[in-house]
Amino acid sequence: MRRWLWFNALALVTFGAFLLFLVLQSVFGWQMRNEQLVQFGREPASYWVYLGSGHFIEAVFENWESEFLQMGSYVLLTGYLVQRGSPESKPLHQTDRPDDYPEAAGANSPAFAKKRGLAYVFYRNSLSIVLFAGFFLSFALHVLGGTADYNEVQKLEHGAPPVSPGKFVTTSDFWFQSMQNWQSEFLAVGALIVLSIVLRQHGSPQSKPVVSSDAHTGE
Repeated sequence: MRRWLWFNALALVTFGAFLLFLVLQSVFGWQMRNEQLVQFGREPASYWVYLGSGHFIEAVFENWESEFLQMGSYVLLTGYLVQRGSPESKPLHQTDRPDDYPEAAGANSPAFAKKRGLAYVFYRNSLSIVLFAGFFLSFALHVLGGTADYNEVQKLEHGAPPVSPGKFVTTSDFWFQSMQNWQSEFLAVGALIVLSIVLRQHGSPQSKPVVSSDAHTGE
């Protein structure tokens, strides 16, 4: 067990933090929404009802949407673009790697890496495909949750009739939510790419070795 924990510590800590913060988000969001309901003379909702509300669904998936967009774009762009001096970049003059082709597959290579045709094409692009699939799924759930929350707020504050998801997507409210997350994600990635040219973190694979020159680009 100790060996398994050691080998999987990075994933366990990051997903553990994710679950902790998700639960805390739901608790504080539930309290905030009930405060709003009381202000409008409505009965507070139970915690379990809140988890299925548009307010919670929208808040969760508008953030997931931006994270998957960030990582999918980062994985795809680093396959084609370079940044001199950054460990986040592939070497400046590397166009492709021999290990990216079935001819280089060995006994321990994944089964799909040894195939040809569409299965191989999908597998060699599977990381960005799955990340962008997460983006589109989160985007759709953001729209649905956002529509439900928008309609509830409009009804509470103005007694306005509900709008459809298609109509909600055309509102500035929806795109404000998306852009405030998207811009911050690309700022974070850009900062990592550029700061890692001149700054170091001992022991991290996201950093160059401490003694490497600033011009040294990733392997």
